[in-house]
Amino acid sequence: MEPRERQRRAGDLLLWAVLAAPVAYGRLTPPQIGELPPLAAALALLGAAVWIGRRWPLVAVLAVVAGSLVDGNVVFAIPVFGYLAGRRSDRAAPAAAVFAAIAVTGSVLNLGLLGTEPSTWFLLASVLLFAGVFPWLLGRLRRQHRALADAGLRHAQAERRAEVERVRLRERARIAQDMHDSLGHDLSLIALRAGALELAPDLSPAHRAAAGELRASVAAATERLHDVIGVLREERTLRPPGETVADVVDGARDAGMTVDLRADGADLPPLPAHAVHRVVREALTNAARYAPGAPVTVAVGRDAGAVTVAVVNAPPPAGPLPGPPSHGSGLLALRERVRLAGGTLDAGPRDGGWAVTARVPLTGPADAEAASPVTGGLTDALGVSGRAGVDTGPAGDSGTTIPRSGGLGDGRADADPPGVSGSVAAVVPRRGEPGDAARRLREARRRVRRSLLVAIGAPAGLALVLALVYYPLATAGAVLDRAGYERLRLGEPRDALGLPRRQADPPATGAVPGCEFYTDGNFPFAQATWRLCFADGRLVSKEQIAP
Repeated sequence: MEPRERQRRAGDLLLWAVLAAPVAYGRLTPPQIGELPPLAAALALLGAAVWIGRRWPLVAVLAVVAGSLVDGNVVFAIPVFGYLAGRRSDRAAPAAAVFAAIAVTGSVLNLGLLGTEPSTWFLLASVLLFAGVFPWLLGRLRRQHRALADAGLRHAQAERRAEVERVRLRERARIAQDMHDSLGHDLSLIALRAGALELAPDLSPAHRAAAGELRASVAAATERLHDVIGVLREERTLRPPGETVADVVDGARDAGMTVDLRADGADLPPLPAHAVHRVVREALTNAARYAPGAPVTVAVGRDAGAVTVAVVNAPPPAGPLPGPPSHGSGLLALRERVRLAGGTLDAGPRDGGWAVTARVPLTGPADAEAASPVTGGLTDALGVSGRAGVDTGPAGDSGTTIPRSGGLGDGRADADPPGVSGSVAAVVPRRGEPGDAARRLREARRRVRRSLLVAIGAPAGLALVLALVYYPLATAGAVLDRAGYERLRLGEPRDALGLPRRQADPPATGAVPGCEFYTDGNFPFAQATWRLCFADGRLVSKEQIAP
């Protein structure tokens, strides 16, 4: 047995022993000494309540309430199990239903079937309120405080992780900037010199071919440098190694979504493949959140040197899930990712649902080249992908080109601040921005405030309701107002006094032989106000009872 399980069982045994003590004391001391069968039944009931209290806490409450009808000392277990029910129950509605059922059933039994006096009914209802409902509210408040503490801890951990992520991304961006400024510049110079050497008139054909291969190798190295810098500037690595669009769709299907994938299965270059993967993942996530239960269609196709991806969901059959409104940060980050890949993204409503469509070129990020010296300057310098300006060599060397000197020092400024890429600035959350942990923390705080208000206001409100119910029962046919009291004359026969048909309960001092008690209708308890004493059927004394 694990230590945690042993600790839990020891706690349950201790709880049973504490609750059994008053029951055993009452049954083993006069005047009930020797009544062992009722004692055994009460102890077994308490043991069963402790055993089922962890899984079904409200059933345990019902058990001890029913047991209090057999043994009055079981009533001491009601506040304990009420508190534990508040601590262990996720929802408030079942508990409200249970306590309401107890109140209604008890009222019907006491007032309707057993003919209990209103004062006794009020006492029993007060016991249910302050021994059952109020401890349950305290337990629920404690549960909400625990949830608030857990949410605060998760929020602090998320903040720390976000800070670490921001530092990591800034360092990656700084490394990318250093590679851009140093290695990219050197490659640009090598490309220029290799191109000049290739066009030298006194160069032998073998050496000219070697110079051409050198220039081509530099071009390939520049492309690889562009890929490395692109990876360094990514905002985060959300894509597991080797995961495809089909894998993302399969994961969504495993989670219960209805997804129709239409793709030709052709391989894509790394940068467009990553962009398509991000579009599909983000769009499916949004569909699961804002259109639960709606069928989703994912279409991926290639045409005219580009790949097009469209994720379309139908209207949600039951409406969106409750939660805070979307701020659109996910689509902003997604649009930035597609833009860095040289493509465009469009998102908006369609036929009552929502559609996300992106088009990404397969040959390279043209838009990114316009914004980045590595993808613009170096590509221009090396004549990669046919976008550099070229000069034609002498006759017979039409296949040889001399790249323009765009390089890294062509005067074009980065769109991003030094050391921070556009994708990082667009996506990484800053301190204070709403996130999932912050949202959970705010919700936990709201629940705690609401539970605190309920814990304070509910007992007072229920007590007022009980008083409003008890007052008419206690005063019905038992009110003797002051004017009627003043008209009473000593020595008159009782039958001629016109007294109310019901008497009020005697005061705490107790009943007096030959005397009757009536109330003036004081709120909320309608306590006895007048004492009238009779002898031989005539009024011999009357007095007002001191409150």
